[in-house]
Amino acid sequence: MRYVNIISNSNFESRKVTGKLIKLLKQNGFTPTTDFREDGELTICIGGDGAFIKAVNRTGFSPIPIIGINTGHLGFYQEIRPVNLNDFIKKYLEGNYFTEKLHLVGAEVFTKSRNFILHAINEIVLKSQHSKVIHLNVFVERNHLEKFSGDGILVSTPSGSTGYNFSSGGSIVYPTMEAIQITPLAPITSSAYRSLPNSMVIPGEFITTLVPEKRYTNSSLFVVDGMEYTYRNVKKVNFRIADKKINRIVLDRDNYWNNLKSKFL
Repeated sequence: MRYVNIISNSNFESRKVTGKLIKLLKQNGFTPTTDFREDGELTICIGGDGAFIKAVNRTGFSPIPIIGINTGHLGFYQEIRPVNLNDFIKKYLEGNYFTEKLHLVGAEVFTKSRNFILHAINEIVLKSQHSKVIHLNVFVERNHLEKFSGDGILVSTPSGSTGYNFSSGGSIVYPTMEAIQITPLAPITSSAYRSLPNSMVIPGEFITTLVPEKRYTNSSLFVVDGMEYTYRNVKKVNFRIADKKINRIVLDRDNYWNNLKSKFL
């Protein structure tokens, strides 16, 4: 059996495309399933970029190759248009594609009693609850860089650099680079506080450490690919590129640059 996982959001267009895709896959010798199978050879996500991000999180960042069909708006992750389903299946059967390895960002949250591991395909944000200013000491490879004051700090992957990071004034980084980006959110720069106003791109193997001031140990909010988490007695958080990767199938090597031009310029 050549199992193909199909993960779709619930909007009308996605449901319609899912029905058509299932029919085409069966005609070409595949066994499509909407129940995620670890022995599948391919995962197809139908929806927008939000659906893609949810899909990779929901499947535990599975190494099974994944590709997206865009029924949303921006469609930066979702390369295939619904009208090109036949062309996609033909290229896949012929092996006329390449695989892009997308890095995840990993965070280890140290609390007074235990540690927690977080992973994200786009970004992890550390901020204060209730939209208050947060004060963080920032270290890179144990070197103290700054005492940050502002809304928070966003740590993004290269593939996530065109999302929340870009909207926050961060730089665009090519998705296969092994790096992370540290982007300040509304940094305060005054006679009382001195925070770096721009993002930094650092090697992925470097450990970036954020240490909240004591008054924020119980009010820190983590936003992981849009999902919120809170932990009590946070002592510090270490960030770096994770060992896990996403294997994203790409049909056109120029698609990334076409996306940048058509969707951002």
